[in-house]
Amino acid sequence: LLVFLGLALPGTQGKIIPRCDLVKILRQHGFEGFVGKTVADWICLVKHESSYNTKAFNNNGASRDYGIFQINSQYWCEDGKTRGSKNACHISCSKFQDDNIEDDIQCAKKIAQESNGLRPWYGWRYNCKGKNLSSYVKGC
Repeated sequence: LLVFLGLALPGTQGKIIPRCDLVKILRQHGFEGFVGKTVADWICLVKHESSYNTKAFNNNGASRDYGIFQINSQYWCEDGKTRGSKNACHISCSKFQDDNIEDDIQCAKKIAQESNGLRPWYGWRYNCKGKNLSSYVKGC
């Protein structure tokens, strides 16, 4: 019962960043052409990973994904729960669940750079890769 009450409390949902606002933010941060991907690729990734929600969270069992880019605790951030976390972005995972996405952006770019693309994100791999993504930036 307490779990359900916690989920229903106001303020537990993060900021939902409107699609066109996120397009503008990502363009300002140099995502167009970064690691050979378009802003549309990134918007599609965010749509399918977090639905544009800054407080998105997913428990994978041994690790967890945090924030708008669903950054994983096994490799990229420290949540105090994931055994053997690499914390390659040198940051607490909780920082990826606030409304300031500057640190999320820096870590997402590091992930993409070190991975040579967006393959680490299953949301992108299964929903966006190889598809026409122009609708994700249309009108922005």
